[in-house]
Amino acid sequence: MASPSAPVHPMRYLAAFLVLLIGAYLLVFLTGDKQPKPKLGIDLQGGTRVTLTARTPDGSKPTKEALTQAQQIINARVNGLGVSGSEVIIDGDNLVITVPGNDGSEARNLGQTAKLYIRPVVQAVPAQPKESPAGPGAGAGAPQGRQPAPGTEATPPGPGAGKSTPPAAPPSPKPQPRPYPAQTTTPPTPPPPPPATQPATPNATAAPAPPADLPPKPGSGEERKQLIDFEKQIRQSEDPRIQMLALQVQSSRCYDPDDPLAGNDDPNLPLVTCGDDSQGGKAAYLLDKSIISGEEIKDASSGLDQQRGIYVVSMEFKPTGAKVWADYTSAHWQQGTQTAFTLDSKVISAPAIREPIPGGKTEISGQFTSASAKQLAAALKYGSLPLSFESSDAETVSATLGLTSLKAGLIAGGIGLAIVLLYSLIYYRVLGLLTALSLVASGAMVFAILVLLGRYISYTLDLAGIAGLIIGIGTTADSFVVFFERIKDEIREGRSYRSAVPRGWARARKTILSGNAVTLLAAVVLYVLAIGQVKGFAFTLGLTTILDVVVVFLVTWPLVYLSSKSATLSKPAYNGLGAVQQIARERKAAAHA
Repeated sequence: MASPSAPVHPMRYLAAFLVLLIGAYLLVFLTGDKQPKPKLGIDLQGGTRVTLTARTPDGSKPTKEALTQAQQIINARVNGLGVSGSEVIIDGDNLVITVPGNDGSEARNLGQTAKLYIRPVVQAVPAQPKESPAGPGAGAGAPQGRQPAPGTEATPPGPGAGKSTPPAAPPSPKPQPRPYPAQTTTPPTPPPPPPATQPATPNATAAPAPPADLPPKPGSGEERKQLIDFEKQIRQSEDPRIQMLALQVQSSRCYDPDDPLAGNDDPNLPLVTCGDDSQGGKAAYLLDKSIISGEEIKDASSGLDQQRGIYVVSMEFKPTGAKVWADYTSAHWQQGTQTAFTLDSKVISAPAIREPIPGGKTEISGQFTSASAKQLAAALKYGSLPLSFESSDAETVSATLGLTSLKAGLIAGGIGLAIVLLYSLIYYRVLGLLTALSLVASGAMVFAILVLLGRYISYTLDLAGIAGLIIGIGTTADSFVVFFERIKDEIREGRSYRSAVPRGWARARKTILSGNAVTLLAAVVLYVLAIGQVKGFAFTLGLTTILDVVVVFLVTWPLVYLSSKSATLSKPAYNGLGAVQQIARERKAAAHA
């Protein structure tokens, strides 16, 4: 920066730092929400951390490409929900979603596969409570044929949506175009079930009775693949007799949240599944083959229908899907055909078609809350995941615990800073006071930068980040020690304090730059290779290292230079260099002896 013989302009350096500091705080107070505080992580302000374990139908290890694609989609869903300060990282075969603050409830369902299909409803029956499972003859009195759910309808979005009152189901509805024979009121009595090793197939001559409760879902491997194949054979059979039995059994399983077929159904086959009905209860559905898939969705959003007072999800189809939807609704609206929107093999809404819906825009209405409607819209908008996930771990940190952690971190930082300042004042006296001023300047700049990073890139400060800041205090103090010891070396050689300062700086700055370069390189490597909270530690360590260089060059060095020009501060009683000067005099006397 300056050689011993070059002119020094300390006020220029101090003015440059002051401009940077004032500019940072102008941005803090004049932009954003004007709240001068950094965004805090989950361990400091509370929040939710959810671990999603990837699973494949055959139990094989998920590919790195699939995990990366899933990470990008889930991250886009989080951003679509407007959740700030969140993080989605890959940890082995898992995805870890971290959501600070009070938005954590939405993070628990972000791992849904989001495979959406639109299927005509062939039949719907109310779900039976789990304590009274369906037997082979259960459901004999269940209503057959199409049963539009009262109060739900598919309509084009706009002021006219929901004005017409859905009529009651017609006594003799027209048959839907489907490859099924007319259903009888009572399903045929099935023969005894075959062994479990011989599941029924669509070509079976007799309809086997599936068990009321299928085996529990295996975690992975070949057993899981066999279970999914068995579910497909039973719940996606084209044999009407198997469909009837599967519908009865499924009605007793609708209260079980675990579905091994979730996200694995074949859109080219019928489907027996569950979903919510218009009254908020559960219902089992027999659905036809898919007519439109979620890949045809161009955009999706959520909002409150002011006229009906319910939350809806608005969708816009791509041109191909828009034409299919317009043709379908035009052909079926007079019959009031009930049509199901299935997400990950589950019916999320089954409205009745009440009017033709041209233009490719429609709404999904159901038992939505503001959060669930927004979440569904984000899932549909940003696409389906290449893998299915299950939540293997969910951690919620309360705001109280987070506040306790924050106080502990601040106390630890305060103790570390106090020890450094106390040591500096005792050992270096006036130079120690200059160290304190430099650390205060560095702390002020760090605080402003953390606030701005939280606003503009949603950086969140966590406990690991505070640890990086505390270590940064030691790194900054180390630079001061190097500088001051170089000054003492120059005085031992017989120079005065005034001449020792520029010469000591010329020798110290290279060492300071080299030491900080090594620390910064370690922080960068750690940030690139690490995951999770370790990244926060590496980030704040690197940030304080860079600011250490800035402060030493623009604050500490000019202040020490100004002190060397002061007759008062140059006295050994103030700068604490009397013992070193005495050693220099003794050496000089010995040399002349």
